[in-house]
Amino acid sequence: MDRGDNGENMNPDNIKCVLLADRHHGLSEGVRGLLETMFDAVVMVADETSLQESAARLQPSVAVVDLGLTRSDGLGVVRRLRGRFPGLKLVVLSLHDEASACRATLGAGANAFVLKRALAMDLLPAIEAVQLGKIYISPGVRETAVLGNEGK
Repeated sequence: MDRGDNGENMNPDNIKCVLLADRHHGLSEGVRGLLETMFDAVVMVADETSLQESAARLQPSVAVVDLGLTRSDGLGVVRRLRGRFPGLKLVVLSLHDEASACRATLGAGANAFVLKRALAMDLLPAIEAVQLGKIYISPGVRETAVLGNEGK
């Protein structure tokens, strides 16, 4: 990617870029392979500071964020991203399959809730859905998450 004169936005409109934020390198490598089928560039980060800086610099349309990126404040990461980058589509990965975790994550500002155990089947459909302005929830979430705006 070419850097502009001011160095701020490194992502020209014709480059489809996605951010992948996960502190587990092994999982990130597998997810990167899936994302490379949809995007020209996959930028991997392992902490919230790098995620925030990369989102500001690259201005991707989608960020795939592990809810366990920080040990204590995964929902806070989602809230901070949503507050700072309102147009960014947020796909959150989670080990938790409870409807309450899904509702809390979507309530914090995520556009999609994908179970890590279902990544191979659910990640790409989730990204396609959020790019169309829809909410996506992995079918494996234990209870039906009741949302007023589901599927919109």
